[in-house]
This record gives sequence, structure tokens and C-alpha cells, in this order.
Amino acid sequence: MKKYRTIYVLLSPLFLLLIFIYSCNGQNKVDQPKESTKEATQLKLDTPEIDLYFTESEDINSFYGPRNITRNIIQDKKGDFWFATWEGIIHYNMSSLPTGQAGFTNYTNKEGLRRFRVFTLLEDTKGNIWFGTIGAGVYFYDGKTFTNITTKDGLVHNGVKCIIEDKSGNIWIGTQGGVSKYNGYSFTNFTSEEGLFDDDINSIAEDENGKFWFGTRGNTYVYDGIVFTQFTNKDGLPFTNVRSIIEDEQGNIWFGGNDGLWRYGGGAYTNFTKNFVGYIYEDKKSNIWTNSATNRNGNTKNWILSRYDRTSLQNGKVSPTPINAEEGMFFGMTEDKEGNIWVGTLNGIYRYDGVSFDYFREKGRRFY
Repeated sequence: MKKYRTIYVLLSPLFLLLIFIYSCNGQNKVDQPKESTKEATQLKLDTPEIDLYFTESEDINSFYGPRNITRNIIQDKKGDFWFATWEGIIHYNMSSLPTGQAGFTNYTNKEGLRRFRVFTLLEDTKGNIWFGTIGAGVYFYDGKTFTNITTKDGLVHNGVKCIIEDKSGNIWIGTQGGVSKYNGYSFTNFTSEEGLFDDDINSIAEDENGKFWFGTRGNTYVYDGIVFTQFTNKDGLPFTNVRSIIEDEQGNIWFGGNDGLWRYGGGAYTNFTKNFVGYIYEDKKSNIWTNSATNRNGNTKNWILSRYDRTSLQNGKVSPTPINAEEGMFFGMTEDKEGNIWVGTLNGIYRYDGVSFDYFREKGRRFY
């Protein structure tokens, strides 16, 4: 039987306190974990002193949005926007709109946070916001204080690529070295030693039955709470390098990656494109949005933002609508409270209102 280590931490606005390490063998209390040579070496690799790809910016408050790679976007419960960027954590305060003040705040600069790229973000049901970085672990923001969580606190790896909250309120953190599940008190880590097989996690989704889907740099896996099972298509072939997994309103599972765009539901598989797909998003009207390359391997400057309309998906006459084509990749998407679609790009963000695109880079332009 595999041994799962559960590492207990206390999360507060000011600090993380390492308390206990338990094992399934007698639940023995350990005052201080012993660090092997392998673990020490890995920790150094996971926590580099410098992120060479981080883009330095002098901005703290600005009228302009991010100007560099923006991987993900959310609009929080207050209506404000958060951006995961190569320039750090950037926030837009909607209350600044009527005042005419500079609404963008680079919190990485303002708070003196570690200079690492921000890859993903999540607002949990309690209103806390989680930020995943490539090299500095996770930042947890409770509205007042940013708290850094790393391998020293129990996180399985410091390169964080995706974060979700499950139906029970647990936070699942996908990293370049496995998955960490945080229940509010402790971390439980899953790696290839526990049957995950591929440790570099691109995407995580929980389905309506409580099963978890993991897209990795290798293959795709389903976890039923006991074992990890490799998921394959109708021909028994694996879905490789899946970058995005979602469950739609109808309970279908969508995959986007090296093998194109697939939908799985009711035992049936549907392939919509064989070109590389980097992100999938379902809007409030149940339309499916994707960003995809114009070839199968993704090695191209030309990318397309497309929408698969709900009506066409239901009647089987699927004809995706191309929304925008650009040189350079598209990344994460979100729909705001007014129904506009926001997209992260190589050069910041843009908003699509159904007719036109606003990039918010021109002098004198308002963000919203």
C-alpha cells in the first residue's frame, strides 16, 4: 500500500507554521522532517534565486494594463479583475473608474513579492485569491496580506501551473512535480510514486461524479479517490500533453492539447479539430471558446480564437466561428459580468464585446 504523507500547516494572514508530518504507518508524529540529499537538491532546483523570464516593470499604479504575457484572468466577487502575468500579480480596481484615477496596481511591485512569473489564479468560495507562480510556489491573498506557500511548507513543487477548488472546498494545486491537495489545515501530495505516472500537471478538473481529471505533459488520468487510471480515446490511444480540461454544463468532459479538441460524454468521443488547443472556456450561454494553433504541434505564430455555439453543439452541425486571429499565442479567458470575453495574450490583454476588440494600450484610453 502506498504511503501518503500529509503535511500540516497553519495558514494565517501573516505566516505559515509547519506543525506535523504524519504517515500511514502508525500516524507517527515527527518534530522535524529529515531532508534527504535528493530532496535538498530538488528543493534548490524548485526554488531558483532568479526567474530569468520574469519581466521587470517599474509600475505600481498605472492607467495601462499588463504589457507582457498574461496567462490567466479572473473577475472577483467584487467585480475587480486580477491578471496572472509575467510582470507579476496585477489588479484592476473597478471603483477607480468614476474617479479617473489609475486603476491598475502591480502587487508584486507594491508588496515586494518575489520576482517570479505568475501562471494561474483562483478565487475560492471564501473570497480568498490564490496565485500560482513558476518557481516561487503559491501566494495566498486574504484581502489584506499575501502569504507565500512553498515546498518548505509542504507544497509538492514550487512550479505551479493550475489551481482549482473542489466541491468540498479543498484546494488542488497542479505543479511541475505532482499535485498538492490542501484541506485548510494540511497538504496531501500525489506524485508518480502514488500512481499519477506523470508529475508535470497542466490542468485539473472535477466532474459531477466527484472524479478528478488530470492533464499532464505526458498523458491524461482520472482519479476516483483511490487509484489513478490512464484515460484513452475510442482507439485506446492516450490524450497527450493536455493543456486544458473542463466539464461543460451537460456533464461532458472537454480536452485540449496535442491531440486537438475532444469532447467525451455518454461513452462517446467527438473530435472537433486536430490542431493544437491551448485553452478551453465555457461561457454563461454554454458556448465553448478555444484558442488553437493553425497546425498540430503548436509551433506556429498564427493562432485563432474560436467559439463553438451551443446550438451547433446540440444539433450536431458544428461549425466553429473564428473570432480573432493573430500572430502570437492566446492564453486564458474569462467572461465578465456584462458578458464580455477577456483574453490573455503575449502582449497583455484584450476585451471582446461581441463586435470589437479593446487592447487598452492606447494613451488616454480607459480600461472599462
